[in-house]
Amino acid sequence: MNRIYNFSAGPGTLPVPVLEEASQAILEFQNSGMSILELSHRGKWYDPVHADAQVQVLATLGLSESEYALALLGGGASLQFAMLPLNFLGTGQTADYVDAGEWGAKAIGEARRVGSVHLAGSSKTTNYDRLPELTPSGNARYFHLTTNNTIEGTQVFALPETGGAPLIADASSDIFGVDRDYSQFDLIYAGAQKNAGPAGVTMVVVRKAFLETAHKNIAPMLSYATQCEKQSLYNTPPVFPIYVLGLTLKWIAAEGGVAAIAARNQAKAQRIYEALDACAPVFSSCVAVKEHRSWMNLTFRVATTELEKAFLAEAVAAGMDGLPGHRNVGGFRASIYNAFPMAGCDALAALIHDFARRKG
Repeated sequence: MNRIYNFSAGPGTLPVPVLEEASQAILEFQNSGMSILELSHRGKWYDPVHADAQVQVLATLGLSESEYALALLGGGASLQFAMLPLNFLGTGQTADYVDAGEWGAKAIGEARRVGSVHLAGSSKTTNYDRLPELTPSGNARYFHLTTNNTIEGTQVFALPETGGAPLIADASSDIFGVDRDYSQFDLIYAGAQKNAGPAGVTMVVVRKAFLETAHKNIAPMLSYATQCEKQSLYNTPPVFPIYVLGLTLKWIAAEGGVAAIAARNQAKAQRIYEALDACAPVFSSCVAVKEHRSWMNLTFRVATTELEKAFLAEAVAAGMDGLPGHRNVGGFRASIYNAFPMAGCDALAALIHDFARRKG
């Protein structure tokens, strides 16, 4: 294989051993005579795949099956923006939301369709270049935050005080990538396509005690209670993404678990940030303030439009893809999720140093 360095914000890089095993399963899964793409979601070949993925998600997060339930759903995190308030926010109730980036703002918009939202903090006035100071309402139905802001390049490392409200997180872009105490959350949702698998499956991990407080009269497809009770088999689940999710979690375990992956992620990010900080003024700035910089999505700018075009051309020629920043931010964004190799970070850091030496 002639693999390039894929800095795309998502779907992101998957481990090569996972790709190799999945490619074989596309031809024939085990000795079934069928592709993994052809297996019945209610057949004997898929049953253990589904059950194993469910067990592994909770185990990888260090959560107990007796305390937490899991749903493996389609629709991405964007569907969860709507499902969360539909299940838990009622008339006369308020939910606290943190507005620290575009995805948090979208979640707020969906919640406002259902009930009242208290902005516990917002960094919109500084173009989301930092995490905001937080002021919980003190009487919220739940407290929602985005743990990593993919577009702007900021990340939450210290979990907030919520004023007693259940803590909810969209962890789509750093799940399994930061060594947190996940038992502090009452509900976590995350699309798999950045750190845990291909696009098509979204994990929803919910504390059972919190799940019991969900509204009952909801369409079954949108009900967390129904989806968890039916083990994510109320309708046909995304079979192949769930299979690859399971393979990826086995790879994480073999690499040393979340703690080892997190340490590697921090080292990868540090390698690139050190190069950027050392190469001013050609690399004019990072988008995010230093104390809130993400390990997952490193956003930065080059001094001029001409230099930006030249740097991108050299990066592409060096086998680097996906570096242009989001259209709302501009500049560059290096997304270095769990399976992204340190060698790619070394290569980008070396290019930054060399480019600055020649152009400075």
